[in-house]
Amino acid sequence: MRLKNVPGSREAIADSDLVIHEPEKVKGSWREIFGNDKPIHIEIGMGKGKFIHEMARLHPEINYIGIEKYSSVLLRALQKMEAEPLDNLLFIRMDAENIAEVFAEDEVDRIYLNFSDPWPKDRHAKRRLPSKEYLARYNQFLKKDGVLEFKTDNRGLFDFALEELEPAGWKAKQVTFDLHKDEEMMQGNVMTEYEVKFSSMGNSICKYIIYR
Repeated sequence: MRLKNVPGSREAIADSDLVIHEPEKVKGSWREIFGNDKPIHIEIGMGKGKFIHEMARLHPEINYIGIEKYSSVLLRALQKMEAEPLDNLLFIRMDAENIAEVFAEDEVDRIYLNFSDPWPKDRHAKRRLPSKEYLARYNQFLKKDGVLEFKTDNRGLFDFALEELEPAGWKAKQVTFDLHKDEEMMQGNVMTEYEVKFSSMGNSICKYIIYR
């Protein structure tokens, strides 16, 4: 069974108070949703939620929003919250293409992209989350001093992402092609499910931190 086809996942998500079901209606009001003025960090394409749940647990001073397209994957993140509830983590089920419709200017302090779909065919380049087209979307709501962090084991995708920075008007703050051997960038590193899997296979993990 493919994970994204788990029966009952859509119904479970529809019944969950942890999922913001019409996020475009709270654009500009996310701090009111959380009930505080803490910084907001988002992960786009969070998968089963290991990374963002751990980040929220480690950093109660920050509000986190996990965004995932597939219901059955999001369901796994909800199950983590049932096992270990956190009051600084919420979820959205949506396609990232519409991301700029749910956050207002300067509303997000940091963006995480972890092991994003590489969309390997050239004609699908615009669908890649670190593409210049998506960077333009992020530019609409990321704070002026905000940063974006991207991790992947796909060197081709990472090289593509680096090439997209200059035409998109972004700059690299830190770059590594072997994260787990980079002592500075490994400080505070929280691994995703894919990072655990691929690094255990001997794959090098690439990461950058970028800004405008």
